[in-house]
Amino acid sequence: MTSILIAVFSTIGTLAVLFASIGVLRMPDFYLRLSVTVKAATLGVGLLLACAAFIFQDSSITTRAISIVFFLILTAPVAAHMIGRTAYHKGVPTWKGTVIDELKESTAEKPGQYETEGEKSANTGEKKL
Repeated sequence: MTSILIAVFSTIGTLAVLFASIGVLRMPDFYLRLSVTVKAATLGVGLLLACAAFIFQDSSITTRAISIVFFLILTAPVAAHMIGRTAYHKGVPTWKGTVIDELKESTAEKPGQYETEGEKSANTGEKKL
């Protein structure tokens, strides 16, 4: 039974990593490449680490594999989000077929949005004590 689980998990994990690498080549812009790579690679590596936990049935290796999968699932989406957001603010172009740009609407500057308290009081004529 264990060998069947190892075969299934390793096949699905390897295919997920393969799809991630194909996605890097096939996707038209940076943001789609980043999304495909993070999602598929996280799934693939998680399944391959589950295979390692099944193969080596030592409790220390199983604990390490589970903790690595936990931190990978916890940190990979956050890191990808921050990389994508930074790329957007740096002006990396989107694909010409992009229809909706929700980040553009939510980050539109409003007058006085980035002023400090001193600048605000100087602009309104108030004196701060």
